Amino acid sequence: MKLNGTHFERPRPIPAERFDDADKAVERLEMIYEQHTAFIRDRFQALLRNKRLRGRVRATYPAIRIETSSYAKIDSRLSYGHVAGPGSYATSVTQPALFRNYLAEQIRLLIKAHGTSVEIGPSEEPIPLHFAFPDGIHVEGEIADRIEVPLRDLFDVPDLAVTDDAIVNGTFIPAPGQALPLAPFTAQRVDYSLHRLPHYTATAPEHFQNFVIFTNYQFYVDEFVARARRIIAEGGSGYASLVEPGNVVTPAGRKRPVAGTPPPRLPQMPAFHLVREGHTGLTMVNIGVGPSNAKTITDHIAVLRPHAWLMLGHCAGLRNTQALGDYVLAHGYVREDHVLDADLPTWLPIPPLAEVQVALEEAVAEVTGLEGFELKRIMRTGTVATIDNRNWELRDHKEPVQRFSQSRAVALDMESATIAANGFRFRVPYGTLLCVSDKPLHGELKLPGMASDFYRRQVGQHLEIGIRAMEKLRAMAPERLHSRKLRSFQETAFQ
Repeated sequence: MKLNGTHFERPRPIPAERFDDADKAVERLEMIYEQHTAFIRDRFQALLRNKRLRGRVRATYPAIRIETSSYAKIDSRLSYGHVAGPGSYATSVTQPALFRNYLAEQIRLLIKAHGTSVEIGPSEEPIPLHFAFPDGIHVEGEIADRIEVPLRDLFDVPDLAVTDDAIVNGTFIPAPGQALPLAPFTAQRVDYSLHRLPHYTATAPEHFQNFVIFTNYQFYVDEFVARARRIIAEGGSGYASLVEPGNVVTPAGRKRPVAGTPPPRLPQMPAFHLVREGHTGLTMVNIGVGPSNAKTITDHIAVLRPHAWLMLGHCAGLRNTQALGDYVLAHGYVREDHVLDADLPTWLPIPPLAEVQVALEEAVAEVTGLEGFELKRIMRTGTVATIDNRNWELRDHKEPVQRFSQSRAVALDMESATIAANGFRFRVPYGTLLCVSDKPLHGELKLPGMASDFYRRQVGQHLEIGIRAMEKLRAMAPERLHSRKLRSFQETAFQ
């Protein structure tokens, strides 16, 4: 086949087909994806063998398309599962086997809401060579010394024009005749993140669970892993396995791993997964310190469409009435992290989500044994300020303290507003429960002796609260958890 004078090698044509059954539609997506990625891998191997190809290689992602000519009578309780109005809608799809349950649910809701079938067929979006290898083969290193022609002359490579966040940012403008987006991400954008997650966390995307806890301290991870290993060794908890960096898998009822190899050194943001059927378990990620890491990891985990993520970490208490070890349940944020300013203007409010707030408050009450007015002794609900300067204390205090006072902030950290804001941007339910570890405005600094005693006493309780809150959220139906507060009036149908 020739296109604009260029000869293309393409896979065998696959016609588009209409489906009223969501499961069969996903099977068709899987078939197209497997055939098209296998074709690219086959041509790459031919290049390695022969050092040349007959022409440029191109295969495309599968796509889901729907057309509707009328406004549907939508169940107003649902925040997703329907298109905004009459028109043509489409999305490209990658690794449909990984997203099988998610895709089946979204397609099923779409068919039900609009009373029409969906069309499944190849899209026009090319699959880059790099993304045709799900395990992330380093194609440049394998071929660099064997051919003289640049790979981009022979294969498609990642295209930044379709890997951006224009859809979720609300800035996407379709070209004339182009279908409106059906999902929040294009296939290439999803693939980009799927290939970055192992780099940052040393675990494969398929191990990530739908309930994610972020922390900024290794103490929390150590406690999580110790608990997870006990749970898995005992068995009978509903959790199927524990997965640690290096994809080290320990099944329920076992004390030792049966698969995987621990990495020689931990990655930048190691992840640990208490796996449960249907991805309903818990993932914990140590994001380290700072808003840059917080944005990076949530940018990538967002494509997995989790049901909720929480920030559990330490903060500076800004009120004299707070004590070390007190909790702060964020209901608002001062965003001075700056890493999201170009994607999400700072004038946009980041609202508290009732379901998450209630789950966290109930969990604090249950774990501490306090309730009602007594709960106020150890927990404040208020505004959290997030900044990008860890040594803010070294500045002239007058200016930052004035801003904190005007905002009514009760705590300060470097990650919470970033995680919440990216949850808002990506339509992922979010929450924050912090623990006061120092009070710099009142002379209580985080000194080594104080810190070690504090960590021993408080981390276990704080983590227990976070896990219990996640269990409460898991008990809710997904459609109830995904708040309409996170959806605009012109939204994609897919959650």
